[in-house]
Amino acid sequence: MAQQCRRICLVGATGLIGSALMAECVGREDVRVIGVGRREAVLPPGARMEMLVGEPIDWPHLIKAAQADVLVCALGTTIKAAGSQEQFRAVDHDLVRFAAEAARAAGIEHMIVVSSVEADRASRSFYLSVKGETEEALGRLGFRRLDILRPSLLRGPRTERRMLEGAWQIVAPVLDHLALHGRLRRFRSIHAKDVARAILGLVQEKAQGRFVHEYDALRRAGRGISEALR
Repeated sequence: MAQQCRRICLVGATGLIGSALMAECVGREDVRVIGVGRREAVLPPGARMEMLVGEPIDWPHLIKAAQADVLVCALGTTIKAAGSQEQFRAVDHDLVRFAAEAARAAGIEHMIVVSSVEADRASRSFYLSVKGETEEALGRLGFRRLDILRPSLLRGPRTERRMLEGAWQIVAPVLDHLALHGRLRRFRSIHAKDVARAILGLVQEKAQGRFVHEYDALRRAGRGISEALR
């Protein structure tokens, strides 16, 4: 039986995960992506996608106009790129929550959000504490289904240079298989395209509730998508 075509409202289309998701959607008939952002995203050849552009104050209107079934939020920055902890929080907490609230107001009942492994409001790491606080805030908005993705190091081509992360992308696959086993598997690096495939798998899920997906769960969620591409 053919799967129902699901309309995805993608916030964060210009980032690593957003770009990978758009690329994975090329040629698929079961999803339609509508991006919402502050600037145009570079669309991959053959993408069946439209981009709604506006300042964040306009996003509630744009998210409603997307008429989506699912909100996928791939917004995220670093403290260094943001310039301060306050500016980092403004994106990774405030803007994510704002988009989620707009989605709920528009009647969207399913959200998929990219967070981080070890996200915890009580963490001593400011980065991880903000991620954990954001997860808690989203959990209070009343989504029928909330999928929280917690990848570790993301591999893949970025538009901005992150020198230390670039070096780790080279070393990570070796470290993953040599040292990260058992309970440490959740710290394994994962390619952005595998996260994107996990998102496509989760978009079709019907069960209600709050679900957290780390390394192994992300790979399982995307397995059916990967097999279909063979």
